[in-house]
Amino acid sequence: MPWSGRNLAGIPAPVPSPPVWGHTRSRMPYHLDGQKCRNFEFAARREWLLTNGLGGYAMGTVAGVNSRRYHGLLVAAVRPPVDRMVLLAKVEAFVRVEGHQSGISTNQYFGAIHPEGYQHIEAFDYEDSVRWMYRCLGAEVEQTVAMRPGSNSTTIRYRNVGDRPLGLILKPLVCHKPYHGNFSESPSYPAAVAFPKDRTVVEHDGVGLEIRHDGARRSPVQGWYYRFEHFRETERGLNPRDDLFCPCELEYELLPGESALLVATLAGDSDEPYLPPMPEDSEFGRVLGPTLKKTAERFLVEAPGRKTIIAGYPWFGDWGRDTMIALPGLCLCTGRTAFARDVLRSFIGQMRDGLIPNRFVENVDEAEYNTVDATLWFANAAFRTLEAEWNAEFARECLAALREVIRHHQKGTRYGIGVDPSDGLLTQGEPGVQLTWMDAKVGDWVVTPRHGKPVEVNGLWINALRATAWIAERLGESGSEYLAAADRAEASFEAKFFHPHLGHYLDTVDPVDASLRPNQVIPMALPFGPAKGENAQRALRKVMAELYTPAGLRTLGPNEPGHRGRFQGPIHELDAAYHQGTVWPWLLGSYCTAVARVLGDRQEVRRVLRIARDLIHDYGLGGVAEVYDGDEPQNPGGCPWQAWSVGELLRICTEESACGA
Repeated sequence: MPWSGRNLAGIPAPVPSPPVWGHTRSRMPYHLDGQKCRNFEFAARREWLLTNGLGGYAMGTVAGVNSRRYHGLLVAAVRPPVDRMVLLAKVEAFVRVEGHQSGISTNQYFGAIHPEGYQHIEAFDYEDSVRWMYRCLGAEVEQTVAMRPGSNSTTIRYRNVGDRPLGLILKPLVCHKPYHGNFSESPSYPAAVAFPKDRTVVEHDGVGLEIRHDGARRSPVQGWYYRFEHFRETERGLNPRDDLFCPCELEYELLPGESALLVATLAGDSDEPYLPPMPEDSEFGRVLGPTLKKTAERFLVEAPGRKTIIAGYPWFGDWGRDTMIALPGLCLCTGRTAFARDVLRSFIGQMRDGLIPNRFVENVDEAEYNTVDATLWFANAAFRTLEAEWNAEFARECLAALREVIRHHQKGTRYGIGVDPSDGLLTQGEPGVQLTWMDAKVGDWVVTPRHGKPVEVNGLWINALRATAWIAERLGESGSEYLAAADRAEASFEAKFFHPHLGHYLDTVDPVDASLRPNQVIPMALPFGPAKGENAQRALRKVMAELYTPAGLRTLGPNEPGHRGRFQGPIHELDAAYHQGTVWPWLLGSYCTAVARVLGDRQEVRRVLRIARDLIHDYGLGGVAEVYDGDEPQNPGGCPWQAWSVGELLRICTEESACGA
């Protein structure tokens, strides 16, 4: 059935608000007014993110409650870009005026919210830092959080912006937990607490957290806070409980205009305060393209030994496939061509048996290589990077790598990946292993194995062959053998994949899977994609009618057996639905390119982008979610900030701007 109307998460996007705190908001950073902030259901489901370019981050909600076990004011990349650890989970904050005291922080415990600081929020602003304005007991307090680039260091400032003096009590709540885990009271935690002048140092397992607090009256009051509840983890069927340790209590007396400043750092990093000014003129949160361009920076990581792209915050590291799909948007569309080259060089250096890594695993030195398409997306990213800015030295590096890729694929490599000599198409598959982007696995059950010859994999294979020939010819070398291989595979592609009775491309052949899936739009959208002409037009119109939604493309047609329209429940249910009807926004990139190329309908592309603007308000503010429900109302799920979702939408925005839209 065609999509019947826009309803995404069912809550209207934020709109410009009247002046608050003496400022005009029409061109300010991402802004939410007090009414939205004091709506707990709304504010606790809107998340903010700051990153440091090392893989570390600070993350929380508009309401101030930590709704995930991944949330924290300092989540440090102990071994950049991996080994991320929550160190400073949050700061309890209380305002005291004339003997009365009230909390401006917010926590959720089992069956209770305490304190209810969100009830005092008057405004929320967000771009390179995060800022809340509170009105409490007649006092006015501004809280700002910022993360220093290139350092595991977070600055938190509380400023008295009212006209009366106030007392401020701060209680840092700390832990040393790997960010995927939970934290419980332990008699052995922490290993040590030290109280040098104007600093508190908490050490455990060789990792030190330093909290700088100049001018505070410190009381070494230590104790545990029990059973914080993270409702997002409850929704995912995971352990939602954490205990946190308070190493001290900090008190300040603030006259109007005075501030209390905390700097939380991984021991050895900079403890100098960092507070970038909130811009007075910004399109962040208002206009899709500039918002995505700003958000793109948050995925880029420069770690010792390699530059890379984080696949998604908060829980993904760097994945080969995600990096290569996101790279054109995140790097090339933001003028970071040199960074793109360095990322690609990093993956060339990790290539094994003609494959780039599928992912780098936390706390494991050897990468995983179980992917058939990441290397082919690498070829596409290399081509686009050279197309954007020709560099002969880099072209020679890419050509050498791609020749190795093709050689290994033609003779056969890991996981049954190899060219079928009977038709020139690429086949793959090994029992118990998921190799395409539809990679969900529940125990030993590979939900969408797609063994044989997947449609997008063969589109990518043909694209890689032609891209390699293009690079060779630009360097004055022959690309004829690659063009001949591409011609043969392309003839087989059209003969084998398009099903005239069904009116769409088969999802796999040898064996055949005739399910209606969105993977067929990728061969329509690639620079040298083989799906074209009348067959592609017919298939794309079927995708438009049955798979397109305002948030992305359904991964399985709604009339197909096994379709699931809801992405909800515990982890095994989420994985079972992951590619069985759940909507993925990143596919809007290939979809829009296909609509423009195959149908010549740029008006439809612009309509899609106008609607997609709402995606930056639904979940991770300024970002685009990993997935959405396939059925109405479409609620966001998975990672709030997904690199390829942002990258592909940014690529389309940039291409449309170049066309004068």
